[in-house]
Amino acid sequence: MVPVLRLPSAKLTERAAECLLDAGFTAIEITLTTPGALELIARLRERCVVGAGTVLDLAAARRCLDAGAQFLVSPCLVDGLAEAAHAAQRAALIGGYTPTEILAARRAGADIVKVFPAASGGPAHLAALHSVYPDLKLCPTGGVTAENMGEYFQAGAALVGVGNAIVPIEPLRRDERDVVRAHAGKFLLR
Repeated sequence: MVPVLRLPSAKLTERAAECLLDAGFTAIEITLTTPGALELIARLRERCVVGAGTVLDLAAARRCLDAGAQFLVSPCLVDGLAEAAHAAQRAALIGGYTPTEILAARRAGADIVKVFPAASGGPAHLAALHSVYPDLKLCPTGGVTAENMGEYFQAGAALVGVGNAIVPIEPLRRDERDVVRAHAGKFLLR
């Protein structure tokens, strides 16, 4: 499981990452929609496997790799993304939703295909994709929760991306780290 952090400030994102690491997570994705994302990636790369999400073009991909991102994630097909990641010996997760998009992402070099937004079709959609592409590593993201995560794994997910549901925002804002860690830890027990 990879927590996907898309929070309104660098401060909250860094606090969330610290809580997740304390709870036992070893990988975190910081989306480029997060203020100060590249700086956060650079700071976190020594503490965990950190990736860059919402990478929408090659210039952004290069900046992420330079900051130390260990994997790149795009919600859609970005020409050359996999080649850039692989040239730096990093992984590429490229998004798709339909069977055509899933195959295009794989043919473009995706190590893992991000099925996004997963909530639109749920585990049944993932199961249908997995039945057609049993050898592809699929990562549903967008709407994965502690309650439905097991269904995604049963449907064929190789891993899942869990968004901000993994971090309760109000306790995070109040710096109630024990509450945040306990909530996040529930995802590890699934």
